[in-house]
Amino acid sequence: MSKNGNNSLDQRTFDKLRRLYIIALSTIAFSVLVSQLLVRRHLKSQQNDSTVINVAGRQRMLSQKLTKEIVTLTGATNNAERLEIKDSIKKTLKVWESSHNALQKGNDSLGVPGKNSVLVQKKFEELNPTFNKISKASKSIIEKLENQPSLPMESFIGDINVVKANEGHFLLKMDDIVNLYDLEADEKVSRLGNLELLLTALTLLILLGEFLFIFWPAAKTVKVTLAELLDAEKRAKQMAIDADELSAAKEKSIKELRALSYAMDETLLFARITQNGALIHMGKKFSKLFKFSRFSVNTHLSEVLSIHENERENIENLISKYKKTGWQGELKATTKDQTNVWLEMSMIPFNPTDDRSELLVIASDISSRKAAQLEIERLTKQSFEEKMSQQKVISSKIIENQEKEQNRIAKDVHDGIGQMLTGLKYNLESIDTSDVEKTNKKIEHLKNLTLDIIKGVRTATFNLTPPELSDHGIVPAITKLTQELARLTGKNIMLFNKTDFNNRLDSLVEINIYRIVQEAINNAIKYANSTHILVSISHRENILSIVIDDNGKGFEPSKVKKIKKGDGGMGMTFMRERIKYIDGRLFLHSEVDKGTRVTLNIPI
Repeated sequence: MSKNGNNSLDQRTFDKLRRLYIIALSTIAFSVLVSQLLVRRHLKSQQNDSTVINVAGRQRMLSQKLTKEIVTLTGATNNAERLEIKDSIKKTLKVWESSHNALQKGNDSLGVPGKNSVLVQKKFEELNPTFNKISKASKSIIEKLENQPSLPMESFIGDINVVKANEGHFLLKMDDIVNLYDLEADEKVSRLGNLELLLTALTLLILLGEFLFIFWPAAKTVKVTLAELLDAEKRAKQMAIDADELSAAKEKSIKELRALSYAMDETLLFARITQNGALIHMGKKFSKLFKFSRFSVNTHLSEVLSIHENERENIENLISKYKKTGWQGELKATTKDQTNVWLEMSMIPFNPTDDRSELLVIASDISSRKAAQLEIERLTKQSFEEKMSQQKVISSKIIENQEKEQNRIAKDVHDGIGQMLTGLKYNLESIDTSDVEKTNKKIEHLKNLTLDIIKGVRTATFNLTPPELSDHGIVPAITKLTQELARLTGKNIMLFNKTDFNNRLDSLVEINIYRIVQEAINNAIKYANSTHILVSISHRENILSIVIDDNGKGFEPSKVKKIKKGDGGMGMTFMRERIKYIDGRLFLHSEVDKGTRVTLNIPI
């Protein structure tokens, strides 16, 4: 598996799942939004229907009232009574005319939109002549009464007869219009019901499509990923077995190395240096060749090998670049007496103790020491095999720890997400679209079930590689880790960023810091029976410090170092190898019944 976070299997799986679930959620959100818009549009078109029907029905009452008031005029005995009837006729006529016009052209104050169908418009066109006759006759009566209230009744009989003659026709046509309004309102309600059925079917189709093309393929992808991880585990176990077979060869190589150490010191150009290039030991031949008999703890190898600045810089660059991987090749050097020396040199990293790394420098003078060159190459090969065997032993311990985490993730996916997907499938198959009420309830249940699936996938992918780590850095990732573990375990887990550190580090440094903190917190939860865990972050100019404190039952660190099997020993090996890889330091302090403190110091 690649060490690059952007190309690792877990990162690629997470990115793919994230894209799939963004598409799924966006599709559901879009369908809900479209459904709401269509339903609201239909409801908006119906909100004035009752007002229109009410106004239209009132027109029949107003026409009858107007006719009744006009007929009452014939029984008036004096001018005062006539004028009172005239005012009533005038008021009724005004409301009747305004309502008639509003039904055709609209009126905001009455709440009538005036948007009629072609059939209603045609009915109004048939009604308007009758309306105009009644309106004209009524206005004529009002005008005569206003000008000369004492006119004889014979002057009004013609207009009164016109009103009476047209009232029946007006009522008949108005009944037709009211009935049309009512019929059209019922048709809108029916269309809304059909729309709801259509939207329900569309929602079911979308959910089925997401199940077939998103959720089910996503589950298959997770299954394939887990299969690849298990296959990688098998290969790693085989490597561990091979490493055991090489352990015997290692012992033999150590004996040979001891036997050759004297010869190397006396006959070869041999030295030991720190990873920064400072001399620890220099063989006699090396000292004699470069006329360098004394050195201090600050003496750099480049100062011994050359007096020229450009050659020193080249040597320092080689040490800095290859201090973890080693290097072999030709190198030009210059002694104090200006003599040019070409060396066939090898730099080999090794760990004399658990917390210290050094470089072995083995060289030969190509011009005069051909025979010694072959001996050095043989020794280089033996040292390389020793280093590989050590790394494979360490890898076997780390892989055992990864195996448990992979099995836990596989169990979470199978027991959680797999069962919910099966439930989603059965619920989809049980939907009966003919029963709208039960279908709507099932859709709501399916939505909730879908959200649970998404949460489960997010939890599984979070355990693989948290998105906060690659997107925002180590502090947001640890913050998310403490929050999620506190929520899932019920423990009191807190994060305190003392110096508000928020800088980004190298991606490999960040992922190793995250895994170490994750391991320390999980140990406090699983093995220490802690109730309170505090993660403290602070930094200085070039050091980042992270401290994990718990109030658990504690242990004796000296005993943990001796454990060869078991979660505790493997966990400490896992943490120490990761901190060593990023050039950091790890300190462990614990006392029985007094809790545990894990301190990480990382150069920044």
